[in-house]
Amino acid sequence: MLKAALAHIEPVQGPLPRLLALALVFGAVLAVASVALLGTAMVALPVFAAITVLTAQGIAAGYPHAVLGACNAVTLARAGMVAFLAGAVAAMDVSGWLVFAVATVAFALDGVDGWLARRARLVSDFGARFDMEVDAGLAAMLALWLWTSGTTGPEILLLGGMRYAFVAAAMIWPALQAPLPQAFRRKAICVVQVSALLLLAFPLAPTLLVAPVAVIAVVLLAWSFLIDILWLTRRPA
Repeated sequence: MLKAALAHIEPVQGPLPRLLALALVFGAVLAVASVALLGTAMVALPVFAAITVLTAQGIAAGYPHAVLGACNAVTLARAGMVAFLAGAVAAMDVSGWLVFAVATVAFALDGVDGWLARRARLVSDFGARFDMEVDAGLAAMLALWLWTSGTTGPEILLLGGMRYAFVAAAMIWPALQAPLPQAFRRKAICVVQVSALLLLAFPLAPTLLVAPVAVIAVVLLAWSFLIDILWLTRRPA
């Protein structure tokens, strides 16, 4: 009888319902993991909820496919890890090994979502933007943790916050709001940025490496942003 009733229940269809269903599942896992490992989910869950709302808005605004796909599910899972790291920053006394492990998994999955999107022919501007924003959030949380844990000084926030400084500048400088062309340089520098932050977060990293690694990564990231800013400001109106 129960099997017959379940057979008449329509499966969740469409990218937006699938996103919300996945968000509920990931949110439950995030809550359990946060309480078990951080002692509270008061920061991680609201952060994940905000990410889910923004993602849903992005899908509603112009996602071109009829299915969400495993690619965006992986990116949403990575977003949950970023939310967990936000909780770790707030918790203050979290093990460096835990932060490093979660951040490493989130970073390692970065190439998986793109590969899945290409394989399933679900590539979209939304997916690329979603992936980029999760990368930016991962960098920001790692930088915040490095600072609040005393591993580095506040200068590390340059490495984690440059993307958000650019977004803030675009709000008052309309020329920066134009879309940028695809560039391998940008992707490569992002890998260098997060790799440098992971190296600094590695609990056994030599103290002597902190300053040179941070400086080199900041210089490369600033150089990449400068190229984009010059391109945007010099392009024809």
